[in-house]
Amino acid sequence: MIAIGSDHGGYRLKEEIKKYLEEKEIKYTDFGCMNEERVDYPNIAKEVSKAVQSKKYDMGILICRSGLGMSIVANKFKGIRCTPCHNEYTAKYARLHNNSNILAIGADDVTVNEAICILRMYLATEYEGGRHDERLKIIEDIEKENMK
Repeated sequence: MIAIGSDHGGYRLKEEIKKYLEEKEIKYTDFGCMNEERVDYPNIAKEVSKAVQSKKYDMGILICRSGLGMSIVANKFKGIRCTPCHNEYTAKYARLHNNSNILAIGADDVTVNEAICILRMYLATEYEGGRHDERLKIIEDIEKENMK
């Protein structure tokens, strides 16, 4: 199950991604926004991040113009590893080495087809563990120390 959200700048791309998810019969919940009227992206990122953090959702997708603002907000939540990805390579390694649980996409940076390719790679890539477990443990320790 995927939690998805966008601001007004990412709304159109979000709607295209939802079509792809429906085609592939991948379940999702849309946390907004619901049109192109201006919204504050931190509120959408907060809701998606809380949904993934609660473990009710396996992963999330956040879309704004750059993907950066959304990822900054999402990474304020303990246990969230949100990665802005702008191509298949970054999507692959976000999952493979970093066990990313939220994908951020910049709607102004990619075409719809590129975004679908990024998403497809992100969904298809499994975390490989091994030496990366040690690094994720360091990240968890940093979270414990700084996110009280």
